[in-house]
Amino acid sequence: MTKDRRSKGWYGKLDKDGFIHRSWMKNQGFPDHAFDGRPIIGICNTWSELTPCNSGLRDLAEGVKRGVWEAGGFPVEFPVMSLGETQMKPTAMLFRNLLAMDVEESIRAYGIDGVVLLGGCDKTTPGQLMGAASVDLPAIVVSSGPMLNGKYRGKDIGSGTDVWKFSEAVRAGEMTLKDFMNAESGMSRSKGVCMTMGTASTMASIVEAMGMSLPTNAALPAVDARRMALAHLTGKRIVEMVEEDLKPSDVMTKDAFVNGILANAAVGGSTNAVVHLLALAGRVGVDLDLTDFEIGSEIPLLVNCMPSGKYLMEDFCYAGGMPVVLKQLQDNGHLRAAKTVLGGDITAYADGAECFNEDVIRSFEAPVKPAAGLRVLRGNLAPNGAIVKPSAASDHLLEHEGEAFVFESIEDMKANIDREDLPVTAETILVLKGCGPKGYPGMPEVGNMPIPRKLVTQGVKDMIRVSDARMSGTAFGTVILHVSPEAQAGGPLALVKTGDRIRVSASGGELELLISAEEMEARRADWTPDAPHYTRGYAKLYIDHVLQADKGADLDFLVGKDTRPVTRESH
Repeated sequence: MTKDRRSKGWYGKLDKDGFIHRSWMKNQGFPDHAFDGRPIIGICNTWSELTPCNSGLRDLAEGVKRGVWEAGGFPVEFPVMSLGETQMKPTAMLFRNLLAMDVEESIRAYGIDGVVLLGGCDKTTPGQLMGAASVDLPAIVVSSGPMLNGKYRGKDIGSGTDVWKFSEAVRAGEMTLKDFMNAESGMSRSKGVCMTMGTASTMASIVEAMGMSLPTNAALPAVDARRMALAHLTGKRIVEMVEEDLKPSDVMTKDAFVNGILANAAVGGSTNAVVHLLALAGRVGVDLDLTDFEIGSEIPLLVNCMPSGKYLMEDFCYAGGMPVVLKQLQDNGHLRAAKTVLGGDITAYADGAECFNEDVIRSFEAPVKPAAGLRVLRGNLAPNGAIVKPSAASDHLLEHEGEAFVFESIEDMKANIDREDLPVTAETILVLKGCGPKGYPGMPEVGNMPIPRKLVTQGVKDMIRVSDARMSGTAFGTVILHVSPEAQAGGPLALVKTGDRIRVSASGGELELLISAEEMEARRADWTPDAPHYTRGYAKLYIDHVLQADKGADLDFLVGKDTRPVTRESH
């Protein structure tokens, strides 16, 4: 093994610096020949007991190591910040860019030649990919995998999706609090991410469709032995990728991003994919904007999984998983030719794919819903765009005009949503401000506001909600999200008043506040931003530098990459 590698700058020197790097590593029991010039592979692990989705990654790391050793590499595992979607306040999204910084700087600072990214929970996958893309060493993903199906009273229940439904049922008096609490014990029955098509499984599906993981990575359950085997094969493959110098920039091309957008539409994926793909494209240097997401607007919904359907990720796996979806896209002329981490074309991921349950994975001829991809809305209320997910919405509300009822903050909403005298009807459009990247800060998943109690008790299940926030990929409803610019940045959303009329047209891509331009300007002249919630630390850095949702909510100084070698030593 004589090939010059990046790691040679750490472990190949026959001087004081080489002595220091090698000798301290040897205190872990590594022999001399581990430093003989073989590829050194970093295993970037977001394992944490505070991130339940990723609690199985310590085990998967061992599988990766087996594969690396088998292929003649030297595996070294290192931790990075872990973002527990269900555990962090004010929102894990606030810290996605911090994780990306952690990953980027760890890869750059250590003497590794390639990296395996172990993630899964919503923000860990995009955060790791963003960081790795900015260094552009050979990289590949292994996801946590979804939990087993939830169970309650003999029926399957799904993460998030059924939590929202049960919670609303309690508010409506249709479910007792005791039953609600009993359902909790059967919801999360194994290690892994949400078993609905939430953001975690959405991102894993997109990663597979973009060719950044091995086939079948998206849907294999976390506790399925085949996921450990996949980790082993991934460890073997990353060594080969280093030999081939196959980097993220070679795989994540514009065509790969298009395939990711198409796949997101076909699986009924999370709206959160938009901000993550936009941010990732900014790191890779691919020209991607909201307009590109309209490519998926006419793709039918093929995967019948919650929240847009009725099954769960375990069922999706047994039906054939992402290879079947990719085959459907290919057979119908949509899949773009793009390189993958296997070195060949993405069409190889679809070769020989078979569907074993045609109700779980539908065909183009018999979809769950036609034309179910995300829709981009624009207008004087969202000059830089907003999005809506038709597959999770009520069809009759996708073309609607109604009076706004405005909540000025999340605290305002929580304090008043259950008022019996709240002046709203099923036709009202709820508006929530101050929940964008700067305003919250971090753009939390609160866009799917609760239906006001007085309407819940009348049987109202859905109404239009508009905000600069995000919503969980497990959520549902006619929810208009990511309004840009956000209210805190002075976007028109900040100027909406209760009683204003708003027009929504998903088919026409419109989101209009029906007031005159003169009235808009008069209100703007009277507007001042709220004081920031944080004035120190990372959160202040974030508020000062975060881009708007239509740019992926990355930090402005992190866009792009830096592949320069590190030449200065520490001693």
